[in-house]
Amino acid sequence: MNTTTALSSTPAVLSVATSRRVERLVQGQPTSDGDGVKLTRVLTQPLQRRLDPFLMLDAFGSDSASDYIGGFPSHPHRGFETVTVMLEGRMRHQDSVGNVGLLEPGSVQWMTAGRGIIHSEMPEQEEGRMAGFQLWVNLAAKDKMTAPTYRDVPPQGVPVFTLESGVAVRVIAGVSHGVTGAVTRPTTEPLYLDVALPAGTTFAQPLPAGHNAFVYVYGGAVEIAGTRVERERMAILANDEAADGVAVRALEGEAKLLVIAGKPLHEPIVQYGPFVMNTPAEIHQAMADFQRGVLAT
Repeated sequence: MNTTTALSSTPAVLSVATSRRVERLVQGQPTSDGDGVKLTRVLTQPLQRRLDPFLMLDAFGSDSASDYIGGFPSHPHRGFETVTVMLEGRMRHQDSVGNVGLLEPGSVQWMTAGRGIIHSEMPEQEEGRMAGFQLWVNLAAKDKMTAPTYRDVPPQGVPVFTLESGVAVRVIAGVSHGVTGAVTRPTTEPLYLDVALPAGTTFAQPLPAGHNAFVYVYGGAVEIAGTRVERERMAILANDEAADGVAVRALEGEAKLLVIAGKPLHEPIVQYGPFVMNTPAEIHQAMADFQRGVLAT
Protein backbone atom coordinates (compact mmCIF):
# COMPACT_ATOMS: atom_id res chain seq x y z
CA MET A 1 0.00 0.00 0.00
CA ASN A 2 1.19 3.50 -0.78
CA THR A 3 0.95 5.40 2.51
CA THR A 4 2.29 8.68 1.17
CA THR A 5 -0.33 10.65 3.09
CA ALA A 6 -0.62 10.39 6.86
CA LEU A 7 -3.18 12.00 9.13
CA SER A 8 -1.92 13.86 12.15
CA SER A 9 -5.00 13.17 14.24
CA THR A 10 -5.91 9.76 15.62
CA PRO A 11 -8.84 8.22 13.73
CA ALA A 12 -11.96 7.21 15.60
CA VAL A 13 -11.85 3.50 16.39
CA LEU A 14 -15.14 1.95 15.34
CA SER A 15 -16.51 -1.51 16.01
CA VAL A 16 -19.10 -3.68 14.33
CA ALA A 17 -21.47 -5.64 16.57
CA THR A 18 -22.51 -8.11 13.86
CA SER A 19 -20.61 -8.50 10.61
CA ARG A 20 -22.36 -9.11 7.37
CA ARG A 21 -21.82 -12.67 6.19
CA VAL A 22 -20.46 -13.71 2.81
CA GLU A 23 -23.36 -14.41 0.50
CA ARG A 24 -21.22 -15.56 -2.40
CA LEU A 25 -17.59 -15.88 -3.44
CA VAL A 26 -16.70 -14.85 -6.99
CA GLN A 27 -13.51 -15.60 -8.90
CA GLY A 28 -12.61 -13.05 -11.55
CA GLN A 29 -12.57 -13.95 -15.23
CA PRO A 30 -9.36 -13.43 -17.24
CA THR A 31 -10.04 -11.26 -20.29
CA SER A 32 -8.56 -8.44 -22.33
CA ASP A 33 -9.73 -4.96 -23.20
CA GLY A 34 -8.49 -1.93 -25.07
CA ASP A 35 -5.61 -2.85 -27.36
CA GLY A 36 -5.08 -6.30 -25.88
CA VAL A 37 -4.51 -5.29 -22.24
CA LYS A 38 -4.76 -8.41 -20.07
CA LEU A 39 -6.88 -8.04 -16.95
CA THR A 40 -9.24 -9.85 -14.60
CA ARG A 41 -12.91 -8.87 -14.70
CA VAL A 42 -14.12 -9.31 -11.14
CA LEU A 43 -17.55 -7.68 -11.22
CA THR A 44 -19.21 -8.82 -14.42
CA GLN A 45 -22.43 -7.76 -16.14
CA PRO A 46 -24.61 -10.52 -14.60
CA LEU A 47 -23.83 -9.09 -11.13
CA GLN A 48 -24.87 -5.51 -11.91
CA ARG A 49 -28.35 -5.80 -10.44
CA ARG A 50 -27.10 -7.53 -7.30
CA LEU A 51 -24.34 -4.98 -6.71
CA ASP A 52 -26.20 -1.86 -7.89
CA PRO A 53 -24.86 0.88 -8.25
CA PHE A 54 -21.63 -0.83 -9.27
CA LEU A 55 -21.35 -1.98 -12.86
CA MET A 56 -17.85 -3.42 -13.26
CA LEU A 57 -14.57 -3.99 -11.44
CA ASP A 58 -11.40 -4.81 -13.37
CA ALA A 59 -8.12 -5.75 -11.71
CA PHE A 60 -4.95 -5.46 -13.76
CA GLY A 61 -1.42 -6.42 -12.79
CA SER A 62 1.53 -7.65 -14.81
CA ASP A 63 5.32 -7.45 -14.94
CA SER A 64 5.23 -8.10 -18.69
CA ALA A 65 4.93 -5.02 -20.90
CA SER A 66 3.29 -7.12 -23.61
CA ASP A 67 0.28 -7.48 -21.30
CA TYR A 68 -0.36 -3.74 -21.08
CA ILE A 69 1.71 -1.82 -23.63
CA GLY A 70 -1.21 -1.41 -26.08
CA GLY A 71 -3.16 0.53 -23.47
CA PHE A 72 -6.67 1.81 -24.02
CA PRO A 73 -6.77 3.99 -27.16
CA SER A 74 -9.54 6.57 -27.61
CA HIS A 75 -12.96 5.15 -26.73
CA PRO A 76 -16.33 6.64 -25.67
CA HIS A 77 -18.39 6.48 -22.48
CA ARG A 78 -21.83 7.73 -21.48
CA GLY A 79 -24.02 7.35 -18.41
CA PHE A 80 -21.68 6.37 -15.56
CA GLU A 81 -18.45 7.11 -13.67
CA THR A 82 -15.06 5.41 -13.87
CA VAL A 83 -12.72 5.18 -10.88
CA THR A 84 -9.13 4.21 -11.66
CA VAL A 85 -6.76 3.37 -8.79
CA MET A 86 -3.08 2.87 -9.60
CA LEU A 87 -0.99 0.65 -7.36
CA GLU A 88 2.09 0.46 -9.56
CA GLY A 89 3.10 1.94 -12.91
CA ARG A 90 2.20 5.10 -14.81
CA MET A 91 -0.66 5.78 -17.21
CA ARG A 92 -1.51 8.94 -19.20
CA HIS A 93 -5.13 10.06 -19.58
CA GLN A 94 -6.40 12.39 -22.31
CA ASP A 95 -9.99 13.19 -23.22
CA SER A 96 -12.20 15.01 -25.67
CA VAL A 97 -12.86 17.97 -23.39
CA GLY A 98 -9.18 18.87 -23.10
CA ASN A 99 -8.16 17.14 -19.88
CA VAL A 100 -4.72 15.56 -19.60
CA GLY A 101 -3.50 13.75 -16.50
CA LEU A 102 -0.88 11.31 -15.29
CA LEU A 103 -1.82 8.38 -13.10
CA GLU A 104 1.13 7.26 -10.97
CA PRO A 105 1.52 4.80 -8.08
CA GLY A 106 -0.99 5.65 -5.35
CA SER A 107 -3.04 8.05 -7.46
CA VAL A 108 -6.76 7.98 -8.23
CA GLN A 109 -8.80 9.29 -11.12
CA TRP A 110 -12.55 9.81 -10.77
CA MET A 111 -14.17 10.52 -14.12
CA THR A 112 -17.85 11.29 -14.62
CA ALA A 113 -18.66 10.48 -18.24
CA GLY A 114 -22.12 12.01 -17.97
CA ARG A 115 -23.63 12.76 -21.38
CA GLY A 116 -20.49 11.70 -23.15
CA ILE A 117 -16.73 11.72 -23.27
CA ILE A 118 -14.05 10.16 -25.46
CA HIS A 119 -10.79 9.39 -23.72
CA SER A 120 -7.64 7.31 -23.86
CA GLU A 121 -5.55 5.69 -21.15
CA MET A 122 -2.05 4.83 -22.35
CA PRO A 123 0.95 3.46 -20.41
CA GLU A 124 3.88 5.78 -19.85
CA GLN A 125 6.36 2.97 -19.39
CA GLU A 126 7.84 0.28 -21.60
CA GLU A 127 8.92 -2.08 -18.83
CA GLY A 128 8.24 -2.83 -15.19
CA ARG A 129 5.09 -3.67 -13.32
CA MET A 130 1.71 -2.03 -13.87
CA ALA A 131 -1.12 -2.79 -11.46
CA GLY A 132 -4.37 -1.27 -10.29
CA PHE A 133 -8.14 -1.33 -10.54
CA GLN A 134 -10.94 0.30 -12.48
CA LEU A 135 -14.43 0.47 -10.99
CA TRP A 136 -17.54 1.61 -12.87
CA VAL A 137 -20.21 3.38 -10.80
CA ASN A 138 -23.64 3.93 -12.31
CA LEU A 139 -25.28 7.35 -12.49
CA ALA A 140 -28.92 7.96 -11.67
CA ALA A 141 -31.21 8.62 -14.63
CA LYS A 142 -31.40 12.30 -13.64
CA ASP A 143 -27.60 12.59 -13.82
CA LYS A 144 -26.74 10.55 -16.91
CA MET A 145 -26.75 13.54 -19.24
CA THR A 146 -24.76 15.90 -17.02
CA ALA A 147 -21.61 17.57 -18.37
CA PRO A 148 -18.55 15.30 -18.20
CA THR A 149 -15.98 16.01 -15.49
CA TYR A 150 -12.92 14.35 -14.07
CA ARG A 151 -10.59 14.69 -11.13
CA ASP A 152 -7.05 13.44 -10.75
CA VAL A 153 -6.09 12.81 -7.12
CA PRO A 154 -2.32 12.55 -6.53
CA PRO A 155 -1.02 10.02 -3.98
CA GLN A 156 -0.68 12.69 -1.30
CA GLY A 157 -4.30 13.71 -1.88
CA VAL A 158 -5.71 10.36 -0.72
CA PRO A 159 -6.27 10.38 3.07
CA VAL A 160 -4.56 7.53 4.91
CA PHE A 161 -4.95 6.49 8.53
CA THR A 162 -3.31 3.74 10.58
CA LEU A 163 -4.95 2.04 13.55
CA GLU A 164 -2.99 0.98 16.65
CA SER A 165 -3.09 -2.59 15.37
CA GLY A 166 -1.09 -1.54 12.30
CA VAL A 167 -4.05 -1.72 9.89
CA ALA A 168 -3.56 1.00 7.24
CA VAL A 169 -6.51 2.38 5.27
CA ARG A 170 -6.57 4.62 2.22
CA VAL A 171 -9.95 6.36 2.05
CA ILE A 172 -10.61 6.84 -1.66
CA ALA A 173 -14.31 7.66 -1.30
CA GLY A 174 -16.80 7.96 1.53
CA VAL A 175 -15.99 8.08 5.23
CA SER A 176 -14.14 5.56 7.40
CA HIS A 177 -13.42 5.90 11.14
CA GLY A 178 -14.16 9.59 10.99
CA VAL A 179 -11.86 10.20 8.01
CA THR A 180 -13.44 11.65 4.87
CA GLY A 181 -12.10 10.30 1.61
CA ALA A 182 -10.60 12.03 -1.40
CA VAL A 183 -14.00 11.92 -3.13
CA THR A 184 -17.58 12.10 -1.91
CA ARG A 185 -20.48 11.56 -4.28
CA PRO A 186 -24.19 12.21 -3.78
CA THR A 187 -26.99 9.79 -4.66
CA THR A 188 -24.92 6.57 -4.79
CA GLU A 189 -22.88 7.50 -1.67
CA PRO A 190 -19.95 5.22 -2.59
CA LEU A 191 -17.49 3.91 -0.01
CA TYR A 192 -14.14 2.84 -1.48
CA LEU A 193 -11.37 1.74 0.89
CA ASP A 194 -7.96 0.22 0.16
CA VAL A 195 -6.94 -1.67 3.31
CA ALA A 196 -3.71 -3.40 4.39
CA LEU A 197 -3.93 -5.69 7.43
CA PRO A 198 -0.96 -7.28 9.23
CA ALA A 199 -1.42 -10.99 9.96
CA GLY A 200 -3.99 -11.67 12.67
CA THR A 201 -5.42 -8.14 12.76
CA THR A 202 -9.03 -7.17 12.17
CA PHE A 203 -10.59 -4.21 10.42
CA ALA A 204 -14.22 -3.27 11.06
CA GLN A 205 -16.24 -0.92 8.87
CA PRO A 206 -19.84 0.10 9.59
CA LEU A 207 -22.12 -0.08 6.54
CA PRO A 208 -25.52 1.57 6.10
CA ALA A 209 -28.45 -0.83 5.99
CA GLY A 210 -29.56 -1.47 2.43
CA HIS A 211 -26.26 -0.49 0.81
CA ASN A 212 -24.81 -3.17 -1.43
CA ALA A 213 -21.25 -4.10 -0.53
CA PHE A 214 -18.38 -6.39 -1.46
CA VAL A 215 -14.78 -7.07 -0.51
CA TYR A 216 -12.08 -7.88 -3.07
CA VAL A 217 -8.91 -9.50 -1.71
CA TYR A 218 -5.81 -8.81 -3.79
CA GLY A 219 -3.18 -9.96 -1.31
CA GLY A 220 -3.12 -12.72 1.30
CA ALA A 221 -6.29 -14.27 2.69
CA VAL A 222 -8.96 -13.10 5.15
CA GLU A 223 -11.90 -14.36 7.14
CA ILE A 224 -15.31 -12.67 7.08
CA ALA A 225 -17.98 -13.99 9.45
CA GLY A 226 -16.45 -17.48 9.38
CA THR A 227 -15.83 -17.63 5.62
CA ARG A 228 -12.29 -17.77 4.27
CA VAL A 229 -11.68 -15.48 1.30
CA GLU A 230 -8.57 -16.17 -0.74
CA ARG A 231 -6.52 -13.81 -2.87
CA GLU A 232 -8.19 -12.72 -6.13
CA ARG A 233 -11.66 -13.51 -4.81
CA MET A 234 -14.58 -11.13 -4.39
CA ALA A 235 -16.85 -11.68 -1.40
CA ILE A 236 -20.36 -10.35 -1.99
CA LEU A 237 -21.71 -9.34 1.42
CA ALA A 238 -25.25 -10.28 2.35
CA ASN A 239 -27.72 -7.54 3.18
CA ASP A 240 -28.39 -8.94 6.63
CA GLU A 241 -30.84 -6.78 8.57
CA ALA A 242 -29.12 -7.67 11.84
CA ALA A 243 -25.63 -6.76 10.59
CA ASP A 244 -24.26 -3.25 11.07
CA GLY A 245 -21.09 -3.54 8.98
CA VAL A 246 -18.28 -5.87 7.99
CA ALA A 247 -15.37 -7.22 10.03
CA VAL A 248 -12.38 -8.64 8.15
CA ARG A 249 -9.56 -10.59 9.80
CA ALA A 250 -6.22 -11.25 8.12
CA LEU A 251 -5.13 -14.86 8.31
CA GLU A 252 -1.62 -16.31 7.75
CA GLY A 253 0.14 -13.18 6.50
CA GLU A 254 -0.47 -9.59 5.49
CA ALA A 255 -3.72 -9.11 3.61
CA LYS A 256 -4.64 -6.40 1.12
CA LEU A 257 -8.19 -5.74 0.04
CA LEU A 258 -10.78 -3.32 -1.24
CA VAL A 259 -13.96 -2.60 0.69
CA ILE A 260 -16.60 -1.13 -1.62
CA ALA A 261 -20.21 -0.22 -0.82
CA GLY A 262 -22.90 2.07 -2.19
CA LYS A 263 -26.55 3.01 -2.16
CA PRO A 264 -28.48 1.17 -4.90
CA LEU A 265 -30.35 3.20 -7.50
CA HIS A 266 -33.10 0.64 -8.15
CA GLU A 267 -33.34 1.77 -11.78
CA PRO A 268 -33.24 -0.19 -15.04
CA ILE A 269 -29.74 -0.94 -16.33
CA VAL A 270 -29.21 -1.22 -20.08
CA GLN A 271 -25.58 -1.57 -21.17
CA TYR A 272 -24.08 -1.75 -24.62
CA GLY A 273 -20.29 -1.75 -24.37
CA PRO A 274 -19.16 1.67 -23.12
CA PHE A 275 -22.70 3.07 -22.80
CA VAL A 276 -24.90 2.48 -19.73
CA MET A 277 -28.39 3.96 -19.83
CA ASN A 278 -31.91 3.14 -18.61
CA THR A 279 -33.65 2.17 -21.87
CA PRO A 280 -32.72 0.61 -25.23
CA ALA A 281 -33.82 3.84 -26.94
CA GLU A 282 -31.25 5.78 -24.92
CA ILE A 283 -28.57 3.29 -25.96
CA HIS A 284 -29.52 3.71 -29.62
CA GLN A 285 -29.28 7.49 -29.16
CA ALA A 286 -25.82 7.18 -27.59
CA MET A 287 -24.61 5.06 -30.51
CA ALA A 288 -26.09 7.52 -33.02
CA ASP A 289 -24.51 10.48 -31.22
CA PHE A 290 -21.12 8.74 -31.24
CA GLN A 291 -21.37 7.89 -34.93
CA ARG A 292 -22.33 11.49 -35.74
CA GLY A 293 -19.44 12.83 -33.69
CA VAL A 294 -21.59 14.67 -31.16
CA LEU A 295 -21.33 12.32 -28.18
CA ALA A 296 -19.14 14.68 -26.18
CA THR A 297 -20.70 17.99 -27.20
